[in-house]
Order: sequence, then C-alpha cells, then structure tokens
Amino acid sequence: MNTIANNIENTSKALLEVILSIPKEKFDTIPFEGSWTAGQVTEHVLKSCAGFVDVLEGNVKPADRNAEEHVQMLRDIFLDFDHKMKSLEFILPTHNTHDRQVIAADLANTLAGIAAVAKVEDLNLLCTDFEMPNLGHLTRIELINFVDVHTQRHIHQLKNIRTYLVN
Repeated sequence: MNTIANNIENTSKALLEVILSIPKEKFDTIPFEGSWTAGQVTEHVLKSCAGFVDVLEGNVKPADRNAEEHVQMLRDIFLDFDHKMKSLEFILPTHNTHDRQVIAADLANTLAGIAAVAKVEDLNLLCTDFEMPNLGHLTRIELINFVDVHTQRHIHQLKNIRTYLVN
C-alpha cells in the first residue's frame, strides 16, 4: 500500500479514537474561553474534507510542476501547533448539537474514501475542480496531504479539549 493512503488510514484511526474518548455528554461543551467544542472541531474537519473524494475523482490534468511542490509547506504550516490559524468562512462549524457517533461515522467514511482514491488514482495529476485559497489548483498528492495534516492538527486540538473536559 502506498504511504499517503497508509497515512490517511492511520490519521483516521487516531481521529476516531480521540473523538470517541470524549464523553458524549461533554461533546458540545466549550472547554475554555475562545475554544470550539469537540463537536464543532469535528464538524469543521468533516466540512473541510467532505467534498474531496469528488474533487480527487473529478477533472484532472497533468501538472506543469513537481506534483509534491506544496506538500512540505502544507506540513510545515498545519503541523505547527503553536501557530494559531483562522478557519475559512465556508468550513466554519455551526452552534448545533453534534451527535458524536454520527459525525465519527461520517468522518470515517469520508477519510476511507480519500484513502481509497490514494490507492488507485495517479496522484501526480492536478485537480481542476477546486482551488485551494492562496495556492490555486493542487495535485492529488498535495490535496490528500492537506487532508492528512489538517486532520492531524485537529486531532491535537481535540486532545487538548479532552484534557480540559475530563479533568
């Protein structure tokens, strides 16, 4: 199996473990001032990766650059846990109540779909159905790496939230 598919599967397992380790009665509790709830974080992660299978399987063309040109930059940005980031408007979470089991299942299915694409498609092709803000069109390998590191960032955030909620 290729490395990026493995990474997505491992990240998915880690995400589901942390989601399910947060007591369901505290899933929508604000842990500290300025924080999202665990439910909001998971909703944000789901919104951020929900359409990626369609993008990855959508219109593509050969890249006119190194297919992994933006991978390291994405890793550096999203895995810098000391750097505070602001979410894009269209993936902001709602203030609704979140069903922990349902959202965990939705995330598992979405990430499994992305891993499945990573196993069978040419990852060097440029996806033309979506432009990443500030970066433009990305290759499949770059988009899948984005999903991986963005999700890892929020696993870190969920672990922090869990610490506040269970102590």
